Parts: sequence; C-alpha cells; structure tokens
Amino acid sequence: MGIPGDWTPVFDDEFNGDSLDSANWNTGWHGSGVTAPVTASELACYAPGQVSVGGGYLHLDAALENQECGGRSRPYASGLVDTDGLHEFGQGAFEARIYLPAAPDGGVSDWPAFWTDGQTWPSDGEMDVMESLSGETCYHYHDSSGADGGCSYTLGPGWHVFGADWEGDTVTYYFDGRKVGSTPTDGSTALQYLVLNNAVGAYGGQVEPADMLVDYVRVWKRA
Repeated sequence: MGIPGDWTPVFDDEFNGDSLDSANWNTGWHGSGVTAPVTASELACYAPGQVSVGGGYLHLDAALENQECGGRSRPYASGLVDTDGLHEFGQGAFEARIYLPAAPDGGVSDWPAFWTDGQTWPSDGEMDVMESLSGETCYHYHDSSGADGGCSYTLGPGWHVFGADWEGDTVTYYFDGRKVGSTPTDGSTALQYLVLNNAVGAYGGQVEPADMLVDYVRVWKRA
C-alpha cells in the first residue's frame, strides 16, 4: 500500500477469476444493458460486452463500434463498472493499480478514470482519484463549490498505482506512492460508491480504441 498510516481493509477485488464479480460490480451507468455515458459529450456508450475479467485483470475495452444510447448514436462502445447499490464508502484510503493505454502522441489515450461518487451530485461529492485529461494524469474533487485539483505530477501510459486518503475535509492523492497534491471538500460525510471507466472523447486525450486494465481495487478504514 502506498498510503501511509495504520489501516483495516474493507473492500478488495483482485480480479483473479474469469468473470466479473456481480456481488461487487455493476456494468453500465445507472442502468442495465447498454447505457448512456456519464457526460453527454462522450463518444462511447457503455456496453456490458466491453467489460471482462481475465489474466488477473479487469478489462475495460474501448472499441470502434457504433451503439445507440441516450437518444443518439455514438461511434464507440466502452466499459464501465461501479459499486452503486452494492458497496459505498466514507472516509478512508482508496487505491487501484491501473494500466493506462497509450496514444500515438505519447500521452494517455481516451479518458480512463478511477473515481467515487455520491448519490446526489455534486452535494455528496465526487472524488477523482485518477482521471486522464488531454493525455495527462490528474486528480480532482467535485462538490457544490466547484472542482479543485491538478495535474502536478504527470504520468505517461503504462502501469501505475493511484491512491487517495480522504480524512476530514481534505483528500490527499498519491501516484505510485508519491504524494502529488490535496484538495478540500465541502465537509460532506455522505457515502460514495466506486467507479472505473474508460471514457472516449470529451475531456480525454487522443481518441483511440484502447484497453484499460485494472489489477486490483482496495479500500481501507483507519484501524
């Protein structure tokens, strides 16, 4: 674990089987089957067929495949999983080891992200432990007052460990075990669920068919 402190584990998925654990994860954004994206300007629908588990990893595969969702046609299909309705978490430590796909320009392709979200956005908060914006690797916290964060330690494509320590009214972020910044929250203690997705277009980097891999996701509470 790259986050200092004395911790007790409360959630752990190592993706070591050959299928997604439905006791831990849903596929799709607030619905079953093919769903609309999180942000209307994204170029991909979220389809269960783009989510798989194999070789010890969760695969969220963005592919050039026309899909209908949210009342329109989109040229890509991609994968999203979340724990909404299954597992929610308050303050604590969050960590995932993730492979970020490469774009031809050397940055991170698309808009892969590891984040948490409350039931009433933005008042319940949104913690972006990692999101790739314009090919850079960033962190943010959204609440009713705005979205604080930064890209102060830009990582390229490949395997990295992303973590966040949410305590009190502050979230501290760690990339590969290194503290990279912190953000204030509005003091909300509302529970949040986990989200992993490989968005295409919108605020992401170069649009590319690409596979985002996740080795594990772990959550701890203070011991």
